[in-house]
Amino acid sequence: MEILERTPETVAAMLAGLSDDWIRGGDDEKDWAPFDIVGHLIHGEEADWIPRAEIILTHGANRPFTPFDRFAQFEASKGKTLEELLATFKKLRAENLEKLASWDLGQDQLELKGMHPELGEVTLGQLLATWAVHDLNHIDQISRKLAGKYRDAVGPWQAYLSVLER
Repeated sequence: MEILERTPETVAAMLAGLSDDWIRGGDDEKDWAPFDIVGHLIHGEEADWIPRAEIILTHGANRPFTPFDRFAQFEASKGKTLEELLATFKKLRAENLEKLASWDLGQDQLELKGMHPELGEVTLGQLLATWAVHDLNHIDQISRKLAGKYRDAVGPWQAYLSVLER
């Protein structure tokens, strides 16, 4: 919960107010721009973490998760501003964390099993841990994308800047 509740503000602090040169570009399935990453985080709030947790709590492994479209943000974010996306992400995350907290989950519930369409059997605890690490993964991705704009500009210091390695 501590990681999950901080992500919207962390992402906003990194991106809000930046020009399109910083937040856009890529716009394809192989080269996500920060704008696309925020759209992806929104889609996760709508279609992944809490909906899958609800499937586990209601049906267990008897009902597989609905497959997640990892690229839905490209269509869903069209015509929107970064500020709109950041506000939507913040609102949805707050609602989802409120719902999660209301469940007052104990260890027994965290061990309940669900069925991932590709990975097979997973637990609710694994799903929730993945949610937090997924956030950190995308914060890292945003950082690397921003830093990458200076890959050549840093000259020989590139050897000391691991953020530029990927």
